[in-house]
Amino acid sequence: MTAGTGQESPHDPLRIFIVAGEASGDHLGAALIDAIRADAGNEVQFSGVGGAAMAARGVRSLISMEDVSIVGFSNIFKSLKKILRHISYVSQVISQKCPDALVIIDSPEFTHRIARKVRHLSQNIPIVDYVSPSVWAWRPWRAKAMRRYVDHVLALLPFEVDVHRRLGGPPCSYVGHPLSEQVDTLRPSMAEQARRQAEPPVVLLLPGSRSSEIAALGPVFGETVARLAGRGVTSPDFVLPTLPHLADRIGALVANWPIRPRIAIGEDEKRAAFRVARAALAASGTVTLELALAGIPTVAAYRVSALEAFVARRLVKSPSVILANLVIGENVVPEFLQEDCTAASLAAALAPLLTETPERTRQLDAFARLDGIMKIGEFRPSDEAARIVLSYARSGRRTAVTPA
Repeated sequence: MTAGTGQESPHDPLRIFIVAGEASGDHLGAALIDAIRADAGNEVQFSGVGGAAMAARGVRSLISMEDVSIVGFSNIFKSLKKILRHISYVSQVISQKCPDALVIIDSPEFTHRIARKVRHLSQNIPIVDYVSPSVWAWRPWRAKAMRRYVDHVLALLPFEVDVHRRLGGPPCSYVGHPLSEQVDTLRPSMAEQARRQAEPPVVLLLPGSRSSEIAALGPVFGETVARLAGRGVTSPDFVLPTLPHLADRIGALVANWPIRPRIAIGEDEKRAAFRVARAALAASGTVTLELALAGIPTVAAYRVSALEAFVARRLVKSPSVILANLVIGENVVPEFLQEDCTAASLAAALAPLLTETPERTRQLDAFARLDGIMKIGEFRPSDEAARIVLSYARSGRRTAVTPA
């Protein structure tokens, strides 16, 4: 077989190369592999760059994903030489293997550099980008630039299709957000709904999972909890979900809070807390969409360094930084950023969400529209992504799918 040209024997397996640069991409890659195998059986060979989830599907990573899963400007600068070596090496291997399709997943500073090099070295390999860069928020010129090296974008957010069309980006299809496959674990049963409405109200605290986020938001979240606890006759039941490897750090963080929250460790305990929570205080990020899908009215907060804030205010062009607001198309989740992120402001915004108020009703009504907006239940995101990737791999052409 001459891979990437469509000249294949009926006995030759398809070969798909997947490059993920961090844990979330590794999980998307694993789900994509499962969906492709469900469609095409074992007549597909996978190789690539990934982590534990892709390794469990038999993909031996070409390099250690941890070498490129780096957060923060200073850390990236320190590791730049190593990252550039990995980009060059991976690109050369892909070009030599000449797979039937290359799928790059998120982490654009890493994966897009590989895609550009591969396109330069091997014109015939179809390249699919799974997870659009945030061209709707900053550096919009990237959309048009991507046309040179990306043949199709698989968008997780419904509005991204129109964004790429407007900005002159590559063909783009909405395949759905992976959270849409998990709504059953986020939404309450009848008994859990009763607990959600009972006293004391369960309030989630989600200060983020990165060290910088925890350091920036931990103290103000602790003060907010103290203010909120003193507002009513019944103090809320505060729950702070976290990951196992962060449990000790979170324990040390809340040890000095006037009111200590219960700590829920791991995904199962987190989902159980979501199903009974009445409101949440959360760091900006994907979790705001997770909370919206769970039907939990939320106040969002975020703080970064003064330098990062200075840069962001000049580069980011978006009506909101809250993912739930962007998907809904309306700023229903209040956001408090930088100097506005104070305990007084957060407590004042969170308090009305604990009772039947216009503020709570407005969020719940908006969240009820999400299933229709995100087409939840119409298809599984991993299946839709697999369908498009396979169409490119099977056709051997770089124009295999008409975008949605």
